[in-house]
Amino acid sequence: MPDDAPNRPATSYAALAARLLALPPSIGPSRLVAVDGPSGAGKSTFTDRLAEVLVGAGGAPEGVAGHPPSEGTVGAPVVRSDDFRVPWDADPLTWWEPLRRAVLDPVGAGRPGTLRRYDWRRDAYGPAEEVPAAPVLLVEGVGAAWAGSPAAFRIWIDAPLDLRRARAADRDGPEYADAWDRWSARETAFFAADGTRARADLHVDGAHLGQDRFRTAPREDGPGSRP
Repeated sequence: MPDDAPNRPATSYAALAARLLALPPSIGPSRLVAVDGPSGAGKSTFTDRLAEVLVGAGGAPEGVAGHPPSEGTVGAPVVRSDDFRVPWDADPLTWWEPLRRAVLDPVGAGRPGTLRRYDWRRDAYGPAEEVPAAPVLLVEGVGAAWAGSPAAFRIWIDAPLDLRRARAADRDGPEYADAWDRWSARETAFFAADGTRARADLHVDGAHLGQDRFRTAPREDGPGSRP
C-alpha cells in the first residue's frame, strides 16, 4: 500500500500550541492535553517538541500571535506513564490512580502536584519534583486519553507495527522483544475496549514527525476504535 504521507496536511507545533491555549481549562486552571497511542508510536518525541513551544507562566506559545515569552517562563510540564511503575504484564491503566493522587487532584485544586519519577532501569524513584498548575499540562502514555481522563484535548499517535517494534527494541533492548509483543497485544485490547482512537481530537502520523511540523493521519478504523 503506497505511503500517502507527503499528500497529507502538515501542522506546526506552534499552531497546535495556540489552538490548545485557546481551550477552556479542564482541570483547575489547566488544560490537560492527553497524548496517547501504542508503544513506539512517537508519543514521547511529539510531546517533547510540543512542550518546547508552550510557555507556562506567560500563557502563550513563544512567537505565536506576537506574544513573546514572559521573563522566567518555563515549558509546559510533562507527566508520562513511564514516570510510574507499570510492569510489562500490568493493566495499562496501572499508572492512572498514582497520577491522580500525585498530580491531577492538586492541579485540579489550583495547587502544584508533587511527583517522584520512576526509573525502570534502576528500579528506583527519583527525587520529588513540583508539577505546576500551568496553563497546559501534557500527559503522555498508553491510557492518557482514556474515557475517564479529564482532558481538554486528546491526541492519538500511531505508526506502522514494524517501525514501532524497531523503536521499542532500540529503546528497551532486544531482550525485551517478547515482553513488548505481549504488552502490544494488551494495549491493543485496551484501546479497542475503551474506544480511545475514535475519541481523539487530533490524529498524528508518528512515522513523520518533523522538528517543527508533523503530519496528521487519516481518521480510519483501527485498534483504538470501538468495535
